[in-house]
Amino acid sequence: MPLNLQQKKDLVEGLRATAEGAVAAASADYRGLNVAEMTDLRNRARAAGISLRVVKNTLSRRAVKDTPCENLAETLAGPTLLAFSTDEPGAIARLFKDFAKQHERLQPRGFVLDGVLYPGDQTNRIATLPTLDGARAKLLGALAAPMQKLAATLAEPPAKLARLLAARRDQADAD
Repeated sequence: MPLNLQQKKDLVEGLRATAEGAVAAASADYRGLNVAEMTDLRNRARAAGISLRVVKNTLSRRAVKDTPCENLAETLAGPTLLAFSTDEPGAIARLFKDFAKQHERLQPRGFVLDGVLYPGDQTNRIATLPTLDGARAKLLGALAAPMQKLAATLAEPPAKLARLLAARRDQADAD
């Protein structure tokens, strides 16, 4: 059933709002996936906090125009699946990579991160981006490392003195 003009406008506005709030977006060719496989992909996406949409390319181009995901319009040709992530930049690539292990027909076309378009063959590289918690852990580790080194350096002379005195005591006991 075709959409009327108002439904198309509402669809474009909803998609635009999603694109404006996304930290990452992607497009993929989903030709050859059956209904069960698409349902599986949608369920995995929902669990990962990713929004998936299949929308006509002309409406998609209008929706992403003047948004951070505008470069995604270059990848819109043929049947296209759009994905938007509002939490983690690498979440979509991880989803596509994991799903493609069992279903080769899903072909990523492009990823937009911070307004930059990456080709679909960069899926593995983008999938290795750390999660939000992983990035926070790395940052905290980098901030804590100098303090740990300082504490170890300050604690070493008294520990060395204690080891020296213990060795001296053991030597005196042996004589």
